[in-house]
Amino acid sequence: MEYVYAALILNETGEEINEDNVTAVLEAAGVDVEESRVKALVAALEDVDIEEAIETAAAAPAAGAAAGAAAADDADDDDDDEEEEAAEEEEDDEDDDAGGEGLGELFG
Repeated sequence: MEYVYAALILNETGEEINEDNVTAVLEAAGVDVEESRVKALVAALEDVDIEEAIETAAAAPAAGAAAGAAAADDADDDDDDEEEEAAEEEEDDEDDDAGGEGLGELFG
C-alpha cells in the first residue's frame, strides 16, 4: 500500500509519477524499496487519470450503500414470504398427521 500512497502523494503535490520520484518518497518514509514494485506501479499508472479514479472510488461506496439498502429491503420481503410459506406448510403437515393417526387406529 505504501507504494500506492507514494503515488498519491506525488499526484497531490503535482509531481510527476516516475520511478525516481516514487523511490524518493518511499525512502523518505523509511520503506525498503523494491525496484520491481516501483516499476510495476509506474507502468500501471502510466495511462491512469488518478483524479478520475479517486472520484470513481469515492462514488462507489455511496452507490454500494444504496444498492445494499435496496438488497436488504428485498431480502426482508423474501424473508416475510418464506415465513408465510413455512407457516402454511406446518399447518398442512399437521393436517396430514391427523389423518395418519386415524389410519393407525383403524389397522392397529
